[in-house]
Amino acid sequence: MTFPIHSPVRRSLIGLGALLCFNVAATAGDHGRTRVPLLPAYQQECGACHVAYPPGLLPAASWQRLMNNLPRHFGTDASLDAATAKQLDTWLVANAGTGKRGSEEPPQDRITRSRWFTREHDEISASTWKLPAVKSAANCIACHVHADKGEFNEHDVRIPR
Repeated sequence: MTFPIHSPVRRSLIGLGALLCFNVAATAGDHGRTRVPLLPAYQQECGACHVAYPPGLLPAASWQRLMNNLPRHFGTDASLDAATAKQLDTWLVANAGTGKRGSEEPPQDRITRSRWFTREHDEISASTWKLPAVKSAANCIACHVHADKGEFNEHDVRIPR
């Protein structure tokens, strides 16, 4: 069905299409993923020690295992009071990754050991990961200047020398 160029219906359809595109662009993260605003409690508790990783980077099962093992969180006691742990667990599971990237349970539930992570970072040399300003692949903020906001756009990457 076609509408005359000045038809109110045509103008409405064009406006609706533009609005949908704007909304998708406003909520899309890197590679078209939807970026979820970080829960303040999550940012405060988890972000105190490392970047508060966006929940979409791991599937729900990985987040649940991590939350159930906080006393032994990658060699550190990251225990939380029961109410905070429940709040974070509920939020992480509700916003966990889905699809190709989010459904993979990486070895040891480490984001840096997932297939998509290694594919995205395959051009980074082993020596770069060992730089004093980087230290490890888990230190996203060393190169991704907006990682603390959950933004990992490759155009904003600054690799330390």
